Amino acid sequence: MNEADEDAVHVPVLVERCLDLLAPAVDGAGAVLIDATLGMGGHSEAALRRFPQLRVVGIDRDPQALAMAGDRLSAFSERFTAVRTTYDHIDEVAREHGGGGKVQGVLMDLGVSSLQLDDVTRGFAYAQDAPLDMRMDQTSGATAAELLETADEAELRRILRVYGEERFAGRIAKAVVRRRATAPLRRTSELVDIIRDSIPQAARRTGGNPAKRTFQALRIAVNGELDLVESALPKAVEALAVDGRIVVEAYHSLEDRAVKNVLARGAQSSAPQGLPVEPESHRPYLELLTRGAEVADDEERARNPRAVSVRLRAARRVRPTPDHLSTHRRRNAA
Repeated sequence: MNEADEDAVHVPVLVERCLDLLAPAVDGAGAVLIDATLGMGGHSEAALRRFPQLRVVGIDRDPQALAMAGDRLSAFSERFTAVRTTYDHIDEVAREHGGGGKVQGVLMDLGVSSLQLDDVTRGFAYAQDAPLDMRMDQTSGATAAELLETADEAELRRILRVYGEERFAGRIAKAVVRRRATAPLRRTSELVDIIRDSIPQAARRTGGNPAKRTFQALRIAVNGELDLVESALPKAVEALAVDGRIVVEAYHSLEDRAVKNVLARGAQSSAPQGLPVEPESHRPYLELLTRGAEVADDEERARNPRAVSVRLRAARRVRPTPDHLSTHRRRNAA
């Protein structure tokens, strides 16, 4: 794929707003930014062009994405490093590539990348027939077809209800189990037919393609996305140097809730209620940089469909995490 093709399939969401939020921390000598969700490198390229002294470390689990991003960013090879891992290892990446184990910026653009959505063979798209894969890293892990074959009805119902917020999760799960008793599900078109037949006709008239929620839920389950987010976010905050900044774009309500909780926790006092004076050790260690979650404007939403559901949050580290909270976090992690 040439550069023009890559640009056509990868339009970074809210890229200028992300860079504006990061700028005070990363626009200077020695600054390191971890792009924890590298994808095809759109955000990284914009950061490298805007901040001429910045070093970027890009994380991705997908070998294809790493190769394509590497080609795209080859002109910045001295300032760009790619690391193949999942972003819940961001603490290890920061220790290896950050000064003193800390970095000045972290950017996370959660969810499936444009590369994966646009590659029909990956099985993420419900509008085109393909194998039911949905793995972000096709070299490991169970596919969506294997999940649909092995999960019991109750687990399938939970996945669709929790991860897809699907009202008809019970009907769809029951239909999947009934179908696999005669023949395994292998193709996206087969699953789309089951979903369509399981949802009442009146409910199909609104809300877009009725398969959207089920495909989203299966993708999240196959890739363990929420577990990764919940594990990675505290580590990302801990990877920041004082005055470092974190910017996170989420596209699913459960992801956004996890981001909100981690950032809000750091921006609140940890002192017990009722104390006449707040101890220094209990002061907040984060400052929120956005009022709630920011969304894309109408112009960007019209230009880039992926921007429709984005929720952006950001924070600045104002001090190290208090020892009593760091100890608690390490104990919970263990």
